[in-house]
Amino acid sequence: MLYNDKELAAMLAEVKTIAVIGAVDKPGRPVDGVGREMIDMGFDVIPVHPIRKDVWGLETYASVKDIDRPVDVVDLFRNAQFCPDHAREVLAMEHKPKCFWMQSGIISPEAREILADSGIVVIEDRCLKVELQRFGITR
Repeated sequence: MLYNDKELAAMLAEVKTIAVIGAVDKPGRPVDGVGREMIDMGFDVIPVHPIRKDVWGLETYASVKDIDRPVDVVDLFRNAQFCPDHAREVLAMEHKPKCFWMQSGIISPEAREILADSGIVVIEDRCLKVELQRFGITR
């Protein structure tokens, strides 16, 4: 489902906490720049990586299922082939997010289908940071 700017802006205006799947703090990687900028914008960013323990100086979780507090958006920096498994992980979260966001260039009809009846908004092929900036949303 496509969302118009008014609907997207309204949803993003409520975002405070963002879990970033595929978080790495290697300079030059898109996820590093986006993660750092969202932190600078005042968002509570939760890095998720199966091996790393300290991305951006923040506690890093192996899976979104391990996060023990509510998350508004799960932001994916993973190849499309991994998105269905992440969609299943999101469904297993104690606190379900409002949005499952696949970054620019990532489209997964299977992940979209998995989340279709969950009430979780699915966004594909868009950069979360760019959209937050476009609507002037910071914390």
